[in-house]
Amino acid sequence: MTQPTPALAPRAQASAAPGPVASAAPRVGIAGYSSASWLHVGPIVAAGGVVSAVATRNPARRAQAEADTPGVRIVDDLEAMLQLPDLDLIVLSTPTGLHHDHALQVIAAGLPVVVEKPLGIDVAEVREVVEAADDADVPLTVFLQRRWDPSHLAARHLVETGALGDVWRLEYRWERWRPEPLHRWREDTPTAMGGGQLLDLGPHMLDLAVQLFGPVGSVYAELSSRRQVSDDDTHLVLHHVGGQVSHLDIGSLVAAPGPRLRIVGSEGTYVYDDFTDDGKVTPIYPDLADAPGSCGWLYRGPQEREPVAAVPGEWADFYRQLFDGLSGPERRADLPVAPADVLHLAEIFDAAQRSAAQGQVVAVRL
Repeated sequence: MTQPTPALAPRAQASAAPGPVASAAPRVGIAGYSSASWLHVGPIVAAGGVVSAVATRNPARRAQAEADTPGVRIVDDLEAMLQLPDLDLIVLSTPTGLHHDHALQVIAAGLPVVVEKPLGIDVAEVREVVEAADDADVPLTVFLQRRWDPSHLAARHLVETGALGDVWRLEYRWERWRPEPLHRWREDTPTAMGGGQLLDLGPHMLDLAVQLFGPVGSVYAELSSRRQVSDDDTHLVLHHVGGQVSHLDIGSLVAAPGPRLRIVGSEGTYVYDDFTDDGKVTPIYPDLADAPGSCGWLYRGPQEREPVAAVPGEWADFYRQLFDGLSGPERRADLPVAPADVLHLAEIFDAAQRSAAQGQVVAVRL
């Protein structure tokens, strides 16, 4: 049997319970609890933290928070949470349109803050938050947790080690089949106010493109609203400063979603598709299903392929790195996602929206 192509070498896992205080678990407050129950609570606990407080007025979400963390303190809003005396970190899982104002409140209180992506609805908001954190010397990071997905880790390693040869193109699709919109705030809020799929799913996709190929110099974008108020059919072409090109597609009305990832190089092509998502709960391309212990396939030709070994990685690694960093003397030196990275993504989003409005390629501010 063909052995999986090695991806990243095994790395030492952080201690099961790191934290900013050696004798106690980091105490985390979560503001907003719509998706935080499955996005943040598990990774925080796995990294050695404890969810100490939750801010939400919604009765169902209050009940969920109590079920997730028995004994958790529940308050009505972020302002009330910031009055609690013993929190080490605030996680903002509030609607996108509130991220800017809420992040500034936490920074003003002097507490480290994790913000759900995106950090703001436009580059001006993002820049203001980043500069405020810098001026106040407050640790600020954004939850781009898919950096620790095995597929992202494998893709990065294949590019970094030259296993694909001279690499020139990334294709990344996040396509779903949702003929009827869900009518949540993301669907029913205009893109300019923080709704839509570009700001929801796009950050993860753009982040991988930049991780693989470096800064983006220009972008061409098509944004459409087919069945909802905000964008639900998006196509981006990113021209990287290094010469590579990334093609990103996000869609809610794709009855046959395409393979998730494809990276094309002179010595091979990496293909990954084993990703369960709405509209793709059963394999559309059974031959692309992962082999045991692997993550995608490395093709050397139409009839020649080998499985790529999976790399241990999980979303808790985001919090492990954050807790370790907060425990050191330079709390802003080793954040899991640097504010400068987030600001570049915001510049790309800004250029993409201008490109869609103008129908032409737009330069990205570097």
